[in-house]
Amino acid sequence: MPILSIEGVTKRYGDFTAVNDVSFTAQPGRILGLLGPNGAGKTTAIRMAAYITIPDEGQVMFGDAKVGPASQERMGYLPEERGLYKKMKVGEQLMYFAELKGMDRKVAREKIKYWLERVGALDWVSKKTNELSKGMQQKIQFVATILHEPELLILDEPFSGLDPINAELLQDVIMELKDGGRTILFASHRMEQVEQLCDDICLISRGEIVVNGALNEVKRRYGKNTILMDFEGDPAFLDTLEASGAARIGTRSTRHAEINLLNGTRPKAVLEVAMPHVQDITRFELVEPPMREIFVRAVTEQQGHIDEADAAPSIA
Repeated sequence: MPILSIEGVTKRYGDFTAVNDVSFTAQPGRILGLLGPNGAGKTTAIRMAAYITIPDEGQVMFGDAKVGPASQERMGYLPEERGLYKKMKVGEQLMYFAELKGMDRKVAREKIKYWLERVGALDWVSKKTNELSKGMQQKIQFVATILHEPELLILDEPFSGLDPINAELLQDVIMELKDGGRTILFASHRMEQVEQLCDDICLISRGEIVVNGALNEVKRRYGKNTILMDFEGDPAFLDTLEASGAARIGTRSTRHAEINLLNGTRPKAVLEVAMPHVQDITRFELVEPPMREIFVRAVTEQQGHIDEADAAPSIA
């Protein structure tokens, strides 16, 4: 399967630069997670990869050729927005999309039946889109994306609107497609799914790449600076830690906390603050930071650097 390669692309809309000199690759048999805060440039990058928009500078390659109408035939693109016809029946709609991709009607009919059965949606074949829930529509749109067996999959928030059971079902299908050698570009705001699915990540903030590489290598690069703690007692010590600047508290509850160490704080210092408040500690583990913490740190550092530069006096 070919590699998707984004090479030094820049895209401007008037005076606004949405993507600035961005480069990354999505490789066969691996899932690349494209991440970033709202307005970071993810959707612009995805639309250039899908040949919906064209970069002002740089190029997008799929294999040894630039993306274009020919590559669109070999890719499946699942946009974040719904792209189904509301008054059209599910079966007719899937056949229409299959024929747009050049599939033979007989083959398409077999594939439609197979995939609707696979995602538990065969009973919907005669229903119109506007009769389906948001999650049901997402499953149909996912089937339309993979129906023609594309070599490249571009999935923008593929689990939107799905309950945990159906999200796991689609996740299993995505992993099977990966194991079959597909090249997959996956964009999501849900960090737990990124950690479960992705082999590589590319984090974009303000149109520029701030983190790029294999997920395991990126996590090692940030070091073991996160404590996972389960305890019995008063969680007020967490507020004390955060107010002192010793740590940032990620997820927390009355019995659990994810404590991200800051400013050289040692794990022992957390224990010293916690012990007067808790009756028991059943877990105290130093681990590599979760993807959510890497996301926050990388974006905060990059945007803080830009803000300082913007605030500096100009020399003219």
